[in-house]
Amino acid sequence: MRVVLVALLSGILFGLGLAISGMVNPAKVVGFLDLFGAWDPTLAFVMGGALLVTIPAFRLVLRQPRPLFDMQFRVPARTDIDGRLVGGAVLFGVGWGLAGLCPGPAITALVTGILPVFGFVAAMVAGAALHRLTLE
Repeated sequence: MRVVLVALLSGILFGLGLAISGMVNPAKVVGFLDLFGAWDPTLAFVMGGALLVTIPAFRLVLRQPRPLFDMQFRVPARTDIDGRLVGGAVLFGVGWGLAGLCPGPAITALVTGILPVFGFVAAMVAGAALHRLTLE
C-alpha cells in the first residue's frame, strides 16, 4: 500500500509540475520547435530545471545500498544503440513535434476536457496495446 501511495504522490507532483510550467499546452512544445518563427524557450528551461534536480538526486540515491521499496535497483544494463532504440526515439520525437504532446502532459491535460487530447491518449493506449500484442 505504501508503494502505491508513493507512486500516486509522485504522479501528482509530476502532473502539477507539468501544469504549472505550462507543458500541458501543446502550443508550448510547438513554439519551442519553431526555431525560425516565434520561438518559445520555456521548454528548455523546464528541461534544464529537471536536469538540475535529477542529476544530483540520482547520484545520491544510487549511493544507497538499496531502494526504499525494493530489494535492488533496476538500472538498465544495456548501453548499446540499436535500430529499435533510434527508431523509437525518432517516432517519439516526430509524434511529439506534430501533436505537441507526449504521454505525461497528455494524461495531465485530460482534465482540460479538450477533445483532441482524448484522441491523442486513445491513440497512445492503442499503440501501447498493439506493441504488447506484436512485440512481446
